[in-house]
Amino acid sequence: MAAPVTPKVGCAGWSIPSRYAALFGPGDSALARYATRLDVVEINSSFYRPHQRSTYARWAAAVPPGFRFSVKLPRTLSHDSGLVGVGPLLDRFLDEVDGLGAKLGGLLLQLPPSLALDARRAGGFFRALRRRSAVALVCEPRHPSWFEARADALLEEHGVSRAAVDPPRVAAAAVPGGASSWRYWRWHGAPRMYYSDYPDPALADLARQVHTHRVGRDAPWVIFDNTAHGFAIANALRLKEIAAHA
Repeated sequence: MAAPVTPKVGCAGWSIPSRYAALFGPGDSALARYATRLDVVEINSSFYRPHQRSTYARWAAAVPPGFRFSVKLPRTLSHDSGLVGVGPLLDRFLDEVDGLGAKLGGLLLQLPPSLALDARRAGGFFRALRRRSAVALVCEPRHPSWFEARADALLEEHGVSRAAVDPPRVAAAAVPGGASSWRYWRWHGAPRMYYSDYPDPALADLARQVHTHRVGRDAPWVIFDNTAHGFAIANALRLKEIAAHA
């Protein structure tokens, strides 16, 4: 019997609170130190502002060969433009993130809560992206219409995964959906988003969820976004311990 696939665990950003600094190895930068213990990271700053291709290349050079990045698509594309007429924005963004080279693990598309499912609009966007890149894509929708069977079918048609999130806006948001090629969990902190710490029972339950929903040989990702008080780092390291002994 094949061994269980160990999830890739990381945080939204690579800031290391001083109280956890001793848990990481040495390095020339915060990212290099982060990469001594965690093997994936989610870049959220790209949602708010562009980064130069050379910046992405510098980040890629700071981490070991097996390390991977996921990168959040810009809000100008998802929120301001509503996925419509975004060809030039996609071209610019994809050229920038290409600086990561083989260390680009995938892209994250977070949609605004007001954006209901419009199959024609969403399908047009996914086709536009696929014409430009075959990189893995995970979507975090937040309108209830995205958690119906027709939405999962649309996502699967275009090879797009749906993230499992905590806290979930609807029950279906707690489990992954869409294409099964990239299982991705985003835990934002509960009960207080971005701030709350996750206790061991919650992390053990997450480890069981990841094990249950793993598909094929590709490792699922778990990203902790409860960074406001620095708990993301502690939760990521603890989940790795729990998953290793599951």
